[in-house]
This record gives sequence, structure tokens and C-alpha cells, in this order.
Amino acid sequence: MAVQTLSGDHAVQYFNLPKELHEVLTDVEVIIPESRRHLLELTFFGQHEAPMVEVAYEVPGNGRYVEATVGRCKNGVSVNYNDTYMRRRDPDAMVIADDRPTDKPRYRDRFGTEFTAVRSQTFEWFKAQEQLIVMPFICGNHRHGYTTLLVAPANSGFFVTGLADLQGFIPCEELQPNFTPRAVIYLAPPFRHTAFGGKQVVVHNRLPGMHELFSYSLYPGPSAKKGVYGLLLQQGEDEGWVTLHASAVRLITPYDNEFTIMHEGASGGGKSEMTQAIHREPDGRILLGEDIVTREKLYLELHDTCELHPVADDMALAPPYLQHSDRKLVVEDAEAGWFLRVDHLNDYGTEPSLERLCIKPPAPLIFLNLDGQPGATCLPWEHTMDEPDMPCPNPRVIMPRHFISNTVNEPIEVDVRSFGVRTPPCTRENPNYGIIGMLHVLPAALAWLWRLVAPRGHSNPSIVTAEGLTSEGVGSYWPFATGTMVRQANLLLQQIRTSPRTKYVLIPNQYIGAYKVGFQPEWIGREYLARRGSVRFRPGQLPPARCPLLGYALATLKVNGQQLPKGLLHVEDQLEVGVEGYDKGATILKEFFYQEVEKFYGEDLLPLGKRIISACLSDATIEDYDQLL
Repeated sequence: MAVQTLSGDHAVQYFNLPKELHEVLTDVEVIIPESRRHLLELTFFGQHEAPMVEVAYEVPGNGRYVEATVGRCKNGVSVNYNDTYMRRRDPDAMVIADDRPTDKPRYRDRFGTEFTAVRSQTFEWFKAQEQLIVMPFICGNHRHGYTTLLVAPANSGFFVTGLADLQGFIPCEELQPNFTPRAVIYLAPPFRHTAFGGKQVVVHNRLPGMHELFSYSLYPGPSAKKGVYGLLLQQGEDEGWVTLHASAVRLITPYDNEFTIMHEGASGGGKSEMTQAIHREPDGRILLGEDIVTREKLYLELHDTCELHPVADDMALAPPYLQHSDRKLVVEDAEAGWFLRVDHLNDYGTEPSLERLCIKPPAPLIFLNLDGQPGATCLPWEHTMDEPDMPCPNPRVIMPRHFISNTVNEPIEVDVRSFGVRTPPCTRENPNYGIIGMLHVLPAALAWLWRLVAPRGHSNPSIVTAEGLTSEGVGSYWPFATGTMVRQANLLLQQIRTSPRTKYVLIPNQYIGAYKVGFQPEWIGREYLARRGSVRFRPGQLPPARCPLLGYALATLKVNGQQLPKGLLHVEDQLEVGVEGYDKGATILKEFFYQEVEKFYGEDLLPLGKRIISACLSDATIEDYDQLL
């Protein structure tokens, strides 16, 4: 298919555009994507046989700079960034250019000047391009989202295709006259070098009736996926609802019962993993964990597992029109495709269903940070090397959700909301906050506090960050939000209050005390909760955790007739940890909570929120939290 272009005068007839964008498009050739096949051709600049192309830009003072290479593989497009910094999301990418309420850094404060000059320069740069891609889409979904345009240089086809897979797009022939965008994403990669010292920068400019998003980075994490998330969060903040940072899965148990779990948490907190099949050893057993001190391994036999029907992978819409009188939270997916991290795929057979989709997909895929050679099959376990013997920790594939079997395409009630935390190892000699047992049940008030502090956690593979216990921010979506923390905290609290039949659990990943467990806690917890069908327990089954911030710890956990070791439920019972190591880890966790929740205590916080935070700062007991909400 030859790349079709329109004159600017012809193209602008499709749209009702703001003045600056109308001027930009009038004098350039415009490409409006016609199909996904058309998008893939744009990825290679219309060069049908090109095995590889370079995505490069002229940077004044530096000449031609190659941002990425794009290889044509048998199963899709392999994109690799020359700068290792560009292979992960910078958590400080967002700045705000307008004067509307925000707790985020303003452009003028970070860069010492108003955004006006760079904004004008960006429009002039677009006018100087021979061709621009203009892609209309609905961010969120067609029932509840922004009408949006992406404006991008013609050689950024892989970025455009990736966004189209993530959010869908409106083909040229289906475009209705006078399409009026409520938001426009402007992609201008060279400004990363000319204006921002090589950093990933995304500028939100919230004008009356128009949300401008200037993406000065070709990595689609902050620029496309999370940029769209920012648009949805602002829409929700204006209208009084939230797009949750969550995956969700409907489970069909071996006894044909249905149960839905929604899993929230910071990037790397196990959201994608909640929708994945449980990982097994070559002999079919499940490795629960390995003691890092004694090297003892714990195994579980579980042949008949729940059937998985994925609902969402990372962004779950929860607008008011979905909620009903049953008093359970109702959500639906905010995406048309999923930005899957495949760092856990290190060899053939780790997750056969995902590997099969990557290797023989129904249509070509977009791969990032994978060592895909032109003309060959891009294999999901061959990760690009950041340095010799150091693979990139953030290999990705953009997977259209309709490629995945059994996806749920309608709104769904949530039985349990889980919260995932990446935890470090904890021993008596090296105490840390890895004291969370395999499954904790949280009172609603405590569940809200966990969503305020949202630990980014141990060894996060998704973002450029320092080690240690830091907060991802309210809801764990704060890096993508444009407004105020307290407003988001209030929205989350109101949501919890109006859905009392949805219950809450806390699940760690990576380590439980001295045991390396990976993501097994959420897979085992998922099976356990679905088979039980509820989080109601008889007296004595749910004793308070030693640390009140962890709610209730299970007295026992039995799956398929097999009892799990008590040390995986109560970390203080591990010989390698003991009460001394546990309490030191609890102190780290408490101090972190105190530091984070104080930020929300202000006059705009709901009175109930103030009472919950006051209780936390006063070392509340689990009974106190039960009575608060």
C-alpha cells in the first residue's frame, strides 16, 4: 500500500481545529491513517522492502541524531533506542504549563521561563516538516473518553502505530465531518535535545475546552500511554471520578464459580501478572519460594487452576454511569491494547500463551527493547543489552487486547481490590520492609491509606529511579495526574465509601521475609480467594497482623488440600527473620507511612480522610481502622 497524503487544505476540512493547529496543517502534507496495515507501512516510511530504518532528526548544533532503529521482523516491528536512558520511563517527565490548580512542577518553576516560547517554536517546527501524521482517536473508550488527535512527524510511524494499538484509532474513511478534538498530543522529539538537555519531558497545557499535551520523547511510556492516562485523570478530576491504575481479571473456578479481582499498585507492582497464568517448573510443580539463606525450596502441586478472563491490564475506568445499587465497584478497560513488560521471559516455556502470541501473532506487533533482527522472528526472551551482560530491564510488547483469548469487553463488578507491593528481602541481620505475608485482608480505611502512600518498592524494572522505599503517589497513578493530590485522595475515598461490598487485600511480590517468591503470592492468592468466593472468615481465621498497617494476616492458607508454611503468612515466624527483624522492618514501614500521609492532611481533605490519617499518625490499632470506615 502506498502512503497516501492529503494537502493541508483538504485535510483540515475533516476537523474543527484550534487556530494554531489549523495554521500548522494548512501548508504541509497530511497523512491520516487508513488502516493498521497503513500504519505499519508508515512505520517504515512507506519503504516496502526496507529491512531497517533509522528514526533520526536534525538537531541544531549536533547534526543528525538517531533516536531509534526500527527493524522489520517476521512477527512485527523491533524498536530499539540508542540512548539507554530512553528505554525506561523517567518518573519526573511531567510538567504543567497552565495556571489551573496542580501539585505538579510547573514549567516556569522547573525551567525558569514560561512555556509560550517553546510552544511557539514547536508549532514552527511542525510547519517546517514536509509531512505530518494526524491520527484521530478516542482516549479511554468510545463510551467515556476524550476525542483526541495525535500530530506527529512522518518518520515516527512506530510511535503512532503503538498509540493506535493502545487506544484504537478512527480510520480516515470512518472520520465524521468536523471532528472536534478535546485534546491534542503533539509529538516533537528533537526538543528533547534543543530545549530539555536530553531528558524525557511531557508538557500538559490545560486550556479552556482543550487539553494540549506536548510529548518531547519518543518512548511511548510517558509520551503516549501515560500521556493519555493524564488526559483521563484530568477528565475524571473535573467530573468527579477516577481511572484506576489497575489490572482486572474474571476468574472461573474449577467449580464454575465466577470471581473478579482488580489489582492496583505502582509500576512493577504486578498488575500485568495478575492476568497471567501461574508460572510452573518444567515438571509442572509450582515453586512457591526459595530461602535466600538456606536455599530451601518450597513447592506446591496445583493441577486444576482457574480459567482467566482478562478485563484490564493497567488502566480501569470507573465513571459514575457504570456504578449501580449493588454497591460493588464496577470498572471497564480504558485501553484497546496492553503495554506488556516481558522481562520475566528469559527462556522458552516460561509463559507459553504469551510467548505464542508474540512469536506467531494474528498481525505484526510492536516490540520495544528486544533484540529483534531484521528478517528473523523477534523472540520475547532476547532482551536488548544495556551493557555487556546487563539486559534492559524494561522489554515491552504492545499487544492489542483482541489478540488475547477470553477478554471481557463489558463493564464488570469487582469482588476484591488487591494492592501489590514490590518487597525486598528481610532477615534478622538485614531487616527491611519485606515483612508482608502472602495475603493480608485490609479494612477499607487502611486500604485507602495504602492507596495514598503507594510504595514504588524494591528494584522497579519499569522506571528510572533510585533504590529504597519511595512513593509512587496517590492512587499509584500520581506520576500521570495533572491536578492536586488531595482532590485525588478525596475521589478515592468517595469511591471506597460508595462500594462497601467490594473488599480489600494486600499482596507482596518478589520477597516474603527471607523467601524469594516472585509473583507467586498473587497467583496463589488469586486461586485461594476465587475458590473461597469471598473474604469473609470465621472467628479465629483472621488474626491481626503484628504490624497494624498490614491489617489481618491469615491464620492458615490451604489451597487444593495443601497447607502453606506459616512463615509465608506471618513473617515473624521465619527463623531467618524473627520478631526482632520483623519489628525493625515494621518501623521502616511505619515511618514511611507517617511521612507520606501527612502530605494529605489539609483543609481540602474530606473530614473522614482527616480522621483516618489522624488515626494512622496516632498508631491506630486494627480495631480503630475497622471502626473508621
